[in-house]
Amino acid sequence: MSSTLNQASLRRIGLPGDIRMYELVSSQFKNRYFILSGSGSRQLLASPEVVGYASYLDLLPSTAAALRYLVEEQGMSPDADILTILRGGLNYPVEEACYQTGIRVRDMHFVSCERIIKDHVITGLEIKYEKLTLTRGRTLVIGDILATGDTFRMCFDHIVERFRRGGGSIRKIIFFTVGGTRAIRLMEEMAPRIRAIFPEFEGFECFFYEGVFTVYEDTGETGVNVPDIDFGWKGGAVCPEFRRYILDRPDALLEKCIIYDGGARRYEIPLHFREVLEYWEAVLQRADRIDLRALVCEKLGYAGPVDYARWLEITHLRELDDPSLIALWEAEQEMVRRAGDLSLEAIAERRVHAIQTIKQQYE
Repeated sequence: MSSTLNQASLRRIGLPGDIRMYELVSSQFKNRYFILSGSGSRQLLASPEVVGYASYLDLLPSTAAALRYLVEEQGMSPDADILTILRGGLNYPVEEACYQTGIRVRDMHFVSCERIIKDHVITGLEIKYEKLTLTRGRTLVIGDILATGDTFRMCFDHIVERFRRGGGSIRKIIFFTVGGTRAIRLMEEMAPRIRAIFPEFEGFECFFYEGVFTVYEDTGETGVNVPDIDFGWKGGAVCPEFRRYILDRPDALLEKCIIYDGGARRYEIPLHFREVLEYWEAVLQRADRIDLRALVCEKLGYAGPVDYARWLEITHLRELDDPSLIALWEAEQEMVRRAGDLSLEAIAERRVHAIQTIKQQYE
């Protein structure tokens, strides 16, 4: 999948208002993939302090802007169903966004996908609950985190089969996600299979908030990242607005991942802050053994410094006509050069104190 993404580049799509949108373009894609950037989603993805209903509201402006674009600019019928994959999907404001953009929600579908755990080991997934209305020509709007894609694959294999057996059909799938490159690989594989069952299927239109991220393959420079769960930048495509936002808040670059557990963040807030605190406490204990420059490079997604042309290739920004990118590149290179002058111990102590303070409000 990395080779496919390496050939892709970001193209700016003009939207009215403050939301920025890019399409990730590649001749190999069967579906359409977009990146949304707004002040709310930037804040959410950069700060684990955003919890509860605020995390839902932070995604609303970008979600509504994307749906408005599909209806007003792409000619999508203002008529759709919402499919919620319990429970993480409840964090996404797709129903409110449909209401704001005048999209009539005809049906609300629900599917649960739960882990099977034996002796503290995840051995599989199973669907324990569903509510599906099996009619024809449905456009499904979905919001969910997509890391490895195992849950999504299982749910959609089940849903497509249920629609087929029940005489229904799926016309289009609109997906909103804090997600990674595996989402693209999965949707590229699934689109032809769904079209073989439902010939009218138009494909996926997938909207990523702030970037198409990747999952860690190992424990990273800190030694405490979780493979296949934690999101990072290396090998992904992160929009310029989010890169600038992080440069102004360098502590945020060093968080465990781009987003902690979305479900706990909204519904089990003490568990969320426990995870954040455990990460920073572990970093504090290991601070003298962690190469901060290597960690900064890992978080930026490349071993730097790199020249401007190479940076444009790595970041997938090469097709953008944006003179301000030079200043962004220079700022990132300066961050890499100065990383060794920072104190990881001081940063970790600051974050531990901040999280301990706010954690008390939810206990």
